[in-house]
Amino acid sequence: MADDKELLVEDGKEGKGKKKLIIIIAGVVVLLAVLAGVWFMFFSSDDAAPAASADPNAQQATAVTATAHYVGMPRPFVFNVRSDIRDRLVQIKVQLLVRGASNEALTKQHIPLIESTLLDTFSSASVSELSSVEGKELVRQQSLENVQKKLNDLTGSVVIEKVLFTGFVMQ
Repeated sequence: MADDKELLVEDGKEGKGKKKLIIIIAGVVVLLAVLAGVWFMFFSSDDAAPAASADPNAQQATAVTATAHYVGMPRPFVFNVRSDIRDRLVQIKVQLLVRGASNEALTKQHIPLIESTLLDTFSSASVSELSSVEGKELVRQQSLENVQKKLNDLTGSVVIEKVLFTGFVMQ
């Protein structure tokens, strides 16, 4: 009987020791991960900065790592599309993906120009384009190119990275 009690006491101490060891190891692993993240964040960006200024492709790669901001258009685009059979009413909700706070501010500043460009692009599409997935993607890509061109002419830089359709209805 005494031997059984001694075994229970020893097992309890050994179980607590294993738990402490696991907690300590987990803490060390988390600490190492945090230190590695800090090191990469501060020291790897210094090496990439001179290369980015020399190579335009590197500037695009740096821009992709900037914080993503989504700028929603104030209202959905509603327009008619002509067809041989009957006219269709289309409603498209759009959000723009930009990188960095400065591009977000530029986008918000030029919302009327962006809306006008998008409406021109959307209303020039045909019913067959807007009915298929490939056609919608083509219209989205055309709208991105048109908006980027207009804003590039105005600001001298690429401000908008993507045009996203967040709602699409055709009746």
